[in-house]
Amino acid sequence: MQNARYLTSRLLIVAMFALPVFMLTSGCVSTSTVTTRPSPNTSATFATDDAALAGRVKQALAADPALRALPMSVATYRGVVQLSGYVDSDAQMQQVLAVTRAVPGVQFLSNELQLRPQ
Repeated sequence: MQNARYLTSRLLIVAMFALPVFMLTSGCVSTSTVTTRPSPNTSATFATDDAALAGRVKQALAADPALRALPMSVATYRGVVQLSGYVDSDAQMQQVLAVTRAVPGVQFLSNELQLRPQ
């Protein structure tokens, strides 16, 4: 008799904790699956576009004789161009930013350039 009471109380405790879990997870069931074609803006396209954009920015910076020798790095992610490195003056920094913004495909520019210590 005591063993049956023990099993009943254990079963009620398990049910008390399991019921809310089942109720919460039942709302996570998917209703329908829609298959679509991948859009042309997949991650592979972004990676290719980003590499091409970085190449165009580097090429534009190298075409300017005043900026060619500066130690700079160009990184891109989904149209966002990040410039990092060192420049000699504020005017040079503004020139780098203007040349970069003029490159087609640059959506946003993150400026991490620093003035080189004198």
